[in-house]
Amino acid sequence: MLVLMEIWESIRDFVGTGGQVLYVVAIALFLMWVLMIERYWFLLAEFPRLSQEIIAKWDARQDTTSWYAHRIREAWISEASEKLDQRMLLIKTLVAVCPLIGLLGTVTGMISVFETMASQGTGNARLMASGISMATIPTMAGMVAALSGVFFSSRLETKAKMVKAKLVDNMPHH
Repeated sequence: MLVLMEIWESIRDFVGTGGQVLYVVAIALFLMWVLMIERYWFLLAEFPRLSQEIIAKWDARQDTTSWYAHRIREAWISEASEKLDQRMLLIKTLVAVCPLIGLLGTVTGMISVFETMASQGTGNARLMASGISMATIPTMAGMVAALSGVFFSSRLETKAKMVKAKLVDNMPHH
């Protein structure tokens, strides 16, 4: 319990130093990771079953050579592909937005520095340092959030393409 309290205090101090924009970065990061975990779950647990059902329906067809059969095959592959690509655009958008949210923190931190300079002059280095911390920490947090998302979202996209190619290969058209 003491460890959790220490972790909470360090997070609170970090947010206090970095400003309120860090909450927005945290929300974007949390949403991005929830969506990526859901996509991984779909790829590893749900899509194999869906793929087997589509392949079984294709293998059960008498006609696999006519124009109509090819259109049905394309439709089933398209539906599966659409399910694979669900929420990927939202994940990519969240990855792209994280650094921009960090830049918002930079702007608000610099405004704080300029307000301090205007009211206190340039002699109060301690107040200026807190504004500079508010300017740099959100930028760093936004970049770290985006970097974690870039790697895993690209892996997720590659895995989805591989699974789709495997589905297409398992539905031969004669």
